Amino acid sequence: MKTIGLIGGTGWPSTVEYYRIINQEINKKLGGDDAARLILYSVNYGDMRRFRQEGHPEKIFEMFLHAAEKLSVVGTDCILLCANTTHQYADEIQKRISTPLLHIADAAAKAITAAGIQTVGLMGTKMTMEMDFYKERLAEFGITAIVPELEERDYIQSIIDNELLKEIFKPETKQHLHAIMNRLHHSGAQGIILGCTEIPLIVKQKDTPIPLFDTLELHAKAAVDFALS
Repeated sequence: MKTIGLIGGTGWPSTVEYYRIINQEINKKLGGDDAARLILYSVNYGDMRRFRQEGHPEKIFEMFLHAAEKLSVVGTDCILLCANTTHQYADEIQKRISTPLLHIADAAAKAITAAGIQTVGLMGTKMTMEMDFYKERLAEFGITAIVPELEERDYIQSIIDNELLKEIFKPETKQHLHAIMNRLHHSGAQGIILGCTEIPLIVKQKDTPIPLFDTLELHAKAAVDFALS
């Protein structure tokens, strides 16, 4: 079994889910007492917020590069950034380390392609929805991503920051997110990417007929496949 490296803390509630899913999936496949060989480097989300507010985005990149280098040195066989937004740094980090970095958008794209879907709605942080790094990665698989309107993007960012990262899950928030998904579906999205690893903590497939692509679960399972390959 290979050793998985996780860069978590962005935020910690979703990192807990990575740890749970990876260990459960390893045990399902191997049985007995087996669980994952895993090393977690958990960053301080508060540092990220302060660097952004102070206008030092380069310090955020340096924080994640440092974490990846540490995990690479201690002998992990693959590394996961446990957030969609931090994948804006993925290509540059990969250039600087030899350990494979498993890209979260690749895991999503493979599941979307397998479902025969070409157009998806993308819900995540404003950076993930508005920057090109994620949509361009999906486009490499022939997938087109559409995003909510500006007011909805602002709302999603607000509830990520002020609710989901703090383990606050309100029924009205869930309803509002489902309304946004329905509007994306009516705009041509055949499925929805839950493109922030906190969103699957409140939005579940059982609550909608629209196909959902839970990036947290897909990414975690990709790590399991790698570890057992």
